Amino acid sequence: MTDIKNENPLRAEKRRKLHALREKGVNPFPYTFDRTASTQDIRTKYEAQLQAGEKVLDSNFRIAGRLMTLRAMGKASFFNVQDQSGSLQIYVKLEELSPEAKTAFDLVDLGDIVGVEGYAFKTQKGEISLHAKNFTILTKTLEPLPEKFHGVADVEIKYRHRHLDLITDAESRKVFEARSKIVREIRKWMEAKGFLEVETPVLQPIYGGAAAHPFDTHHRALDMKLFMKISPELYLKRLIVGGFEKVFEIGKNFRNEGIDRTHNPEFTMMEWYEAYTDYNYQMNQFEELVSHLAKTITGSYIVPFQDKEIDFTPPWRRLTVFDGVREYGQVDPDKASLEDLQAKLVSIDGQYKDPKKLSALSRGEVIMKIFEGTAEEHLWNPTFVMDHPVEISPLTKIHRKDSRLVERFEPFAGAMEIGNAYSELNDPEEQYQRLKDQEAKRTIDEEAHPMDEDFMLAIDTGMPPTGGVGLGIERIVMLLTNRPSIRDIILFPTMKHQR
Repeated sequence: MTDIKNENPLRAEKRRKLHALREKGVNPFPYTFDRTASTQDIRTKYEAQLQAGEKVLDSNFRIAGRLMTLRAMGKASFFNVQDQSGSLQIYVKLEELSPEAKTAFDLVDLGDIVGVEGYAFKTQKGEISLHAKNFTILTKTLEPLPEKFHGVADVEIKYRHRHLDLITDAESRKVFEARSKIVREIRKWMEAKGFLEVETPVLQPIYGGAAAHPFDTHHRALDMKLFMKISPELYLKRLIVGGFEKVFEIGKNFRNEGIDRTHNPEFTMMEWYEAYTDYNYQMNQFEELVSHLAKTITGSYIVPFQDKEIDFTPPWRRLTVFDGVREYGQVDPDKASLEDLQAKLVSIDGQYKDPKKLSALSRGEVIMKIFEGTAEEHLWNPTFVMDHPVEISPLTKIHRKDSRLVERFEPFAGAMEIGNAYSELNDPEEQYQRLKDQEAKRTIDEEAHPMDEDFMLAIDTGMPPTGGVGLGIERIVMLLTNRPSIRDIILFPTMKHQR
């Protein structure tokens, strides 16, 4: 709450007008307003129907929204009212208003939320407008709107005070409307494929399903430590064991990690699992879903992104990790010695000049890091990166043709990963040993997968052959709305506390 004694002059003036309204018997915060149309409804109805200067005197509309501009011209004024659908120009003659409405108009400010009743007309310049016959203040505001709201200097305001961004930037509102449409379209597509939407716990006694640092908390009644979900994977697999053959979840994951252009500690993932399928089947299904989203949301498979274009037209490129290392890393992972691979990694990433860090990596991990440091930046058009080293995928089936690898794919577009998928490991003995191996690494790698005995009990009960997929909702939204940062498409991104 702002200190009234020290508030700035603009706020002080708005507060004065608030008190003046009350003194004159006008309620600045009425309980309701009966709207009969949106601003877009009026535009749609009359844009083509009316000629310049034509009036529809027998029409009567009641609209409400935020007053964004005000131009006084003697005893008449023009102002714009903005609602969720858009903006509409209003013309008002003070002499035509009731005493109460005139009082309200005299004490209105930019940013106030108002109600207007009147008839439609088109100005001589061809703009659809409303001629006001009544005017009401619905919410008297205290905080002035920013005078200027664009450019790098305002990024902090956009992310920290999203309400100001939404009020003043129509393009930002469109982005979040598009996000909602994308999620809605995903649900529609999954349900048409026969998938059941489910929910898994956000608070979990053992975290798992990904290599990540968790957030933890303490449950007082049970006196136990709990972790916020880093992935729904292990719970969704329990449902496959239980007999649901097609399940998906769209929900929040939480990872206690860094923040950058493509990462936020709280983010939205979709994961789906389908019995009796493998990663080859799911590769085609992922391609079908995302290309469908591109066409449905943008109208084309070819989507602009960061001054370039991404072509989502199927089929997408398939690239194995080993082939990527050969092509972009200029080293053959089949023929190179471990020492040669380590030297290559050190030349790419200086942190591995530390012998302890370097020696802690297995051969497969070194190969994967070479791929990440050399290939990923080149994967602009959609590409399935596939067949990863077994050491980095403890929940994935061994590749049926090469025991050094697993049946996994990661789709990339715009040089960033947008998903992850496996032929899921369902051999209980092998799964147990893989998790034991991961647990042994936890003394040097906090992100290594912990053992989950309850999950192992489910796998012991029997999980059918299964293909599982994760899709990053935010990254798909970034691509389809041409936004460079994840903060642009999360309404309330995680921000450092202001001091």
